[in-house]
Amino acid sequence: MPAALSVSVTWPRTVAALLLLFTVLGCMNVPTPGLVTKRPLVGAIRWDAWHGDKSTVGQEVTRSLSPQRYHFRLPFFARVISPDVVRIKGYSQAIVDDEIRWASQAGIDYWAFLAYDPDDPMLEALNFYLRSSRKKDIRFCLILEGSRMQLGADQDAQIRRLVDFQRDEQYVRVEGNRPLLYVGLFQSDWLNSHGGAAGLRPWFDALRQKTSSLGLPEPYVVIMDFDPVRGAKLAKTVEADAISSYATDGGASRGSYAQLAQHTERFWERCRNTGVPVVPLVMSGWDRRPRIERPVSWESYQKPGEGLDRYYETATPAQLADHLRKALDWTTLFADVCPARTVLIYAWNENDEGGWIVPTLNADGSTNAARLRAIGETLRAWKPPR
Repeated sequence: MPAALSVSVTWPRTVAALLLLFTVLGCMNVPTPGLVTKRPLVGAIRWDAWHGDKSTVGQEVTRSLSPQRYHFRLPFFARVISPDVVRIKGYSQAIVDDEIRWASQAGIDYWAFLAYDPDDPMLEALNFYLRSSRKKDIRFCLILEGSRMQLGADQDAQIRRLVDFQRDEQYVRVEGNRPLLYVGLFQSDWLNSHGGAAGLRPWFDALRQKTSSLGLPEPYVVIMDFDPVRGAKLAKTVEADAISSYATDGGASRGSYAQLAQHTERFWERCRNTGVPVVPLVMSGWDRRPRIERPVSWESYQKPGEGLDRYYETATPAQLADHLRKALDWTTLFADVCPARTVLIYAWNENDEGGWIVPTLNADGSTNAARLRAIGETLRAWKPPR
């Protein structure tokens, strides 16, 4: 008999059985206990201003993309009227259903919608998503801007609305079935006028109390801040769970996309060095020239033409997909600081700021989904780094 099996003649049967088990496991290449093999979730930020004349915001972002040199950024449902006039009539059930199809085919796991008041046109796309017959093809969560937090007497109604969304079966959950909620974009003046991070603590306490009273898991709260150190301090004060950012910009002058990706990857390390858990951000681009040439009303600091040299070149689909792959790898390699097992892409549809993965409009009227195809190929091929 083979020497490896003859041990059973002289050794106790239990020891022989263990040796045989170890041999079989080795042949099966079973992952080491604790080794992460499942792909992290991939989310994409949705800022749904593309509803045309239903609000001044819709009108202004349409105006920002009207010059012909920016038409390659138009979402696929836009229409070119003339070289300097475009029409983006906004969302419909058919449009949002198409977006779900495109995102799902690429392997995007969820959209992170910015939360607005129920009657705000900025919430229109979310409402169409919630009514869609394709809703089960992609999950969702919310991003609450700090300046939209309703503190004090009005906070209960806002928290109740947020919790109602979190009870939806398609609401994305992480780390032990906890609903994922991003909160951030805090403006320093607003934050200081409300007592800083300590002044926000009662709101987060009330959110946790509300979910607890309903027998629901506490939300997994991610603080978004452009400064990891400030974000970590805020997260610790309000007892949030992790930090990330809405976007990140290294301030380069006519930089390459490779520089933007490298800056963002260094941002992950800066977040990790705070000791607070992290949701890594993936930047699909940063080029605000449309808003610099034609400033929008909510960016009162922007003077026309000031800073036109501060942008990054448009990413190729392959470059964007490679940056995403590195985020997946990083999340897996540093699983101890990424317990939520998710990355977040800026953005699905920040087209006039230079960050988009939504299919765009070709000059001949066809749809350009090259970015999503590259993302899909990367997600299907991804394997955990060894």
